Amino acid sequence: MQIKIFTIPMFGGEAVNDELNVFIRSNKVINVERHFFTTQETGYWCFCVNYVENTATNTFAPQGKQKVDYREVLDEKTFAVFSRLREIRKQTADAASVPPYAVFTDAELAEIAKLESITPENMLTIKGIGQAKVDKYASAFCQMPNVTPTK
Repeated sequence: MQIKIFTIPMFGGEAVNDELNVFIRSNKVINVERHFFTTQETGYWCFCVNYVENTATNTFAPQGKQKVDYREVLDEKTFAVFSRLREIRKQTADAASVPPYAVFTDAELAEIAKLESITPENMLTIKGIGQAKVDKYASAFCQMPNVTPTK
């Protein structure tokens, strides 16, 4: 995570204000702190922006939904399980002639990857996974060897 500080004068700070707005739109902002302070001459707004560099341009799917980079949000071992689950999902989707997201979404796969053991019962605890999906698809995922991520 990085920080950037913007100081905008109370009067005549339109260019810096525009720069701040462009910066916020082009980066993944984690937090913004703002403070107003004065000098003898004028007042200023000071913005401290915590951000992750240049991710905003890649974080939105065509429908406007935010896209998650699971390599960043999952630890290395859980991401390895997630990647293997995606392979199984692709094979399962091809066999059923459905798109991969109809089997399990990436968000659902990420939650499955976090499970200590992949069982139909554990899969039912995940938001978006109901009995119908478990009945249709769980067996392929439950047979995957070495799925338990070590912590």
